Amino acid sequence: MAAGRLSFSNITALAPMVRVGTLPMRLLALDYGADVVYCEELIDIKMAQCHRVVNEVLETVDFVAPDERVMFRTCEREKYRVIFQMGTADPDRALTVARLVEKDVAAIDVNMGCPKEYSTKGGMGAALLSDPDKIEAILKKLVTGVSIPVTCKIRILPSLEETLALVRRIEKTGVAAVAVHGRLKDERPRHPLHCDYIQAVARAVSIPVIANGGSLDLVKTNADIEEFRRATGASSVMLARAAMWNASVFSDQGPFPLERVMEDYLKYAIRYTNHAFNTKYCLCQMLRDKVESPLGKQVQAAQTNAELSEAYGLQEFYRRTQEQLQARRDALQSGSQPDHGLFPSFDGVICVCGFRREYPPHITPKMFLLEWSRKEKLEQPQYEMVQRSQDRAFQSTVTLAEKRYRSTLWEKSKKFAEQAAAVVCLRVLGVPEGRIGEEDSGLVCKRKREGKMNGAAEEETFKKQPVSSPYI
Repeated sequence: MAAGRLSFSNITALAPMVRVGTLPMRLLALDYGADVVYCEELIDIKMAQCHRVVNEVLETVDFVAPDERVMFRTCEREKYRVIFQMGTADPDRALTVARLVEKDVAAIDVNMGCPKEYSTKGGMGAALLSDPDKIEAILKKLVTGVSIPVTCKIRILPSLEETLALVRRIEKTGVAAVAVHGRLKDERPRHPLHCDYIQAVARAVSIPVIANGGSLDLVKTNADIEEFRRATGASSVMLARAAMWNASVFSDQGPFPLERVMEDYLKYAIRYTNHAFNTKYCLCQMLRDKVESPLGKQVQAAQTNAELSEAYGLQEFYRRTQEQLQARRDALQSGSQPDHGLFPSFDGVICVCGFRREYPPHITPKMFLLEWSRKEKLEQPQYEMVQRSQDRAFQSTVTLAEKRYRSTLWEKSKKFAEQAAAVVCLRVLGVPEGRIGEEDSGLVCKRKREGKMNGAAEEETFKKQPVSSPYI
């Protein structure tokens, strides 16, 4: 591999796990000594609809769906260590997603081993094992289409001959490594791992082989990782449940007390505003048979990260973190950075991800922008509208003084799209936008404030709508 690219030889990796492999768990695994971390499997159809957002408040890069859910969140700390795993059954769509994320991750992995219906129902995951032509088409498309390494993760086939034929075909596509879960697609953790199959694969190909599937019987402590590597003859090892239960399995100084591990995880979840239900799920997986303990019951009852912090005595950490994040929001909103660094620019369009705000009846950002342009003797703002085909959402660009502004978000109506564009323009210019509690700038006259202007009633509901994403 070219200099500077991720190596898959002699590494220990956090395996991709649905609902577990989100940013807090990945960072925790890196802290404890994992060389590489995989995100949870993310489906290509959903990811292809996302747009990339630089989240200045959290200092992350977010890939945001049309419904404003953050599908994938990453940060600089893991940029050269995180592998983006996708579920796909379509070469073109796979390439679209890979190109969307390739500047923010270290490698792309294709899931060809998950036996769950979540993955297989679309011909993805383990369903691909019966279609080697499609496997080859997807991998070749990715290898030639992106600048970072491409890998895949498979399960073994019913016979050793079939398994070896498949991995040899995979190797010829140019992938950087192949991870092998040593069970058939119909087998589960209670079934013994076929280490002899992984050994045969490792001998049959020249690329690194990553052994997976040993968490229950073979890997319980850090010392077991090397034994698992030798037992399978693999170059590297990937851990799923052993890491999920206690991520300090990656540390040669461990294992650490579970209470410490859970607290370390929760701090990351709070720092990066992880969804509370995802945080709770991961904590419950760590608790395992202690999930019915007093602590476990408190975790299960929690509905927010604040309540989870109380369960672990981290109220002060939670409070300080919220204050820090709010201070960052306020600083960004106030324009304390004169070069407006929070507004990435491309193609002459200035974009922003703002914050949820409420507006008084009959007062909208569009009105403020119009009045400000009149006051400055500028031409009236001009709005251009586009509509996205897959979900019929709208995005507006406003032009003022030969500069164009738009929000990175897509809105449900043309009215809200124009309002979002106006908010972006106002914030870049440092002009009041009419939020509740904002000092009266005098831009909008009393008659308009009383709602007597034409069309005011039509705009009234804007105050109830988000002009931007709640994920910041």
